[in-house]
Amino acid sequence: MNKEKLNIPKSIYGFGGALISISGILLLCSFLVGTFLNYIVSAQTLINSISAFFLLIGGYYISKAKPEIKWGGRLISISGLQALYIYISPSFTPDLIIYFPPIFLFFGGLIIRSVDNKFGLSGILISFSGLASLILLILPKIFAINSYPFFLYLYLIPIVLLIFAGFVSTCSEFKLFVSKYIFSIDHKWIGIQYGITSMIFLLFGFSLMMIMRYQLAYNMGTGELKDLISPDMYNALGAMHGTIMVFLGVVPMIVGAFGNYLVPLQVGAPDMAFPKLNMASYWVYFIGGIVMLASFFVPDALPAHSGWTSYVPLATLSSGSGQTFWLVGMIFLITSSLLGSVNILVTIIQLRVKGLTWMRLPFFVWTQLITSFLLLLAFPPLEAAGIFQLLDRVAGTHFFDPYSGGSVLLYQHLFWFLAHPEVYVLILPALGIVAEIISNNTRKPLWGYKPMVYSTIWLGFMSFIVWAHHMFLTGMGTTMSSFFMITTMIISVPSVVILSSLFLSLWGGSIRFNTPMLFALSFLPMFGIGGLTGLPLGLATADIHLHDTYYVIGHFHYVVAPGTIFAIFAGIYFWFPKITGKTMNETLGKIHFYGSLVAMNGIFMPMFLQGLAGVSRRLSNGGYDYAHAKEVLYLNEIMSICAFALFAFQLFFIVNFFWTLLRNRYDTEVDTNPWKSNTIEWTDTTSPPLGHGNFEVIPKVYRGAYEYSIEGHSKDYCPQTEES
Repeated sequence: MNKEKLNIPKSIYGFGGALISISGILLLCSFLVGTFLNYIVSAQTLINSISAFFLLIGGYYISKAKPEIKWGGRLISISGLQALYIYISPSFTPDLIIYFPPIFLFFGGLIIRSVDNKFGLSGILISFSGLASLILLILPKIFAINSYPFFLYLYLIPIVLLIFAGFVSTCSEFKLFVSKYIFSIDHKWIGIQYGITSMIFLLFGFSLMMIMRYQLAYNMGTGELKDLISPDMYNALGAMHGTIMVFLGVVPMIVGAFGNYLVPLQVGAPDMAFPKLNMASYWVYFIGGIVMLASFFVPDALPAHSGWTSYVPLATLSSGSGQTFWLVGMIFLITSSLLGSVNILVTIIQLRVKGLTWMRLPFFVWTQLITSFLLLLAFPPLEAAGIFQLLDRVAGTHFFDPYSGGSVLLYQHLFWFLAHPEVYVLILPALGIVAEIISNNTRKPLWGYKPMVYSTIWLGFMSFIVWAHHMFLTGMGTTMSSFFMITTMIISVPSVVILSSLFLSLWGGSIRFNTPMLFALSFLPMFGIGGLTGLPLGLATADIHLHDTYYVIGHFHYVVAPGTIFAIFAGIYFWFPKITGKTMNETLGKIHFYGSLVAMNGIFMPMFLQGLAGVSRRLSNGGYDYAHAKEVLYLNEIMSICAFALFAFQLFFIVNFFWTLLRNRYDTEVDTNPWKSNTIEWTDTTSPPLGHGNFEVIPKVYRGAYEYSIEGHSKDYCPQTEES
């Protein structure tokens, strides 16, 4: 048989790679034995020796695969031989010899990568494995860090790299798998990555909240023998809950997931304007999240516990490295948002298909456009503030130290210059999702489309001149307080215009009460409650009493939880058939909706009563030390029970999500446009959409996105790409 068909060099290389994978797996077993059964020293030595032997033989076979990589394989074999000698006779091994195996492994992989692209990925992984091993051997000699428990787990890095290096060699399609599903540049898959990752973070942040709610309902003040968590840990969980839910959960979901997946499809673009930048934005976000969560595992230290705002001087003086992890993670997250917002802006402005004029854009695309402008303009000040605060903590600078010429209030101004536009980053895309669903399920055009667009633009502009209403108690003076009170009242006007338009869109409609529509409808009054309760906080006199009470928490959560998160659920149920070709179960969806609606109001409505009674936030015992709080403390248990019920109802969503995802497609699920929608993503793509390119034929737009129930038309919807 023909040697070319057999691909003998690749087969020999693959066999050598398999042996290297086995070597890595054995090292992993040895690690587990040493970590959890550290008394079996002889077993660990035996496993290590066998692992080194497999590495030696694997390198030999790699050297025989092709003449060009002969020396790469030989160096790997030498590395295995040296490691075998070290394991068999440790007492006769000079100290310097232990550095040789990783050095030879590094250069062996480097040679393979440099001379043959076919085996380049495995060569890189082998090199990185050797380099990581070398670094982990050198670091304890320079720094006294080997006593830290987490340092031990870093040895998993070179082991995992070695396993994957061998796996790459044996699986010819692994590189394709990595490029398609891990480091993808397809906007749809990146949107899915954002969605899945942010849902995991949301679940984790929600779990932190349940721990806090248990502590508030059942602590020593209520007669328990001991508290579940300490006051410091309570503050840490509060800080991390806020950070995770906003920066790792809701924003990546509503901008990263929905924006990435839908914007190119709705404007008729083949992909994002900068696909590789898009991939980078996700991975920078992922790294930022991991760094932030790593603060939970730092030994003898709390996670960040200076609030989700990280106010100075508390944040710069807080002990432990948790706050430092928080700042580094935040810098990564901000960078990710900047990369993503630039991409969405350029995609909408430059890649719209022919005929898709500004006033034919779906309202969802308008909200993503304004949101991206907000991210691009508001996040740099916070990134600068984060870098300054990090330098104050680790480099001895004094940007925010008032005793050395710094300014504490400067940090607050930089933070809130981002954090108030951030509220509209959370809410604008939610309004866009709700608008799409309401128009589709009422079978009539959006009422006041153009006023909604102009209000969105005005709201985005005004969001930059209201930030200091969070700072009325800092002593800014009556003149500045009056200015920010006026701008706060003005910014409520465009929000009312948009909300009123959505309410009026319901009038005379043939409403379909499916699951996405139920979530979208409930969003309207929930967001309305959140907005109305915010008005007293925009008045300096009322804010004196309400500032830093549970009233503020209730107001903000009505905007974000039964507000934005309900819009997210509506969007998931609505676009799930587009992403998977399968519709989620309506019965499970409605149980999820009704339970969540009742539970969320049970959690957040009582907070207004506690806040009006003067109960402060961030009290780990729920206010049992304060006489003025006695009459409303019974609400703590009610709110906590509702929080546990809310978690229980999310299980219906999780089951529905995975059951629909894993089941076979029904014979009835053949329609690529099950909702009979007008927008391009439904009418001109398959479900799920094609890979890169999205469209078999580049669409052309002839009308707006909301022409439903047009008189004289044969159907009750008119696709944007259908000629008149």
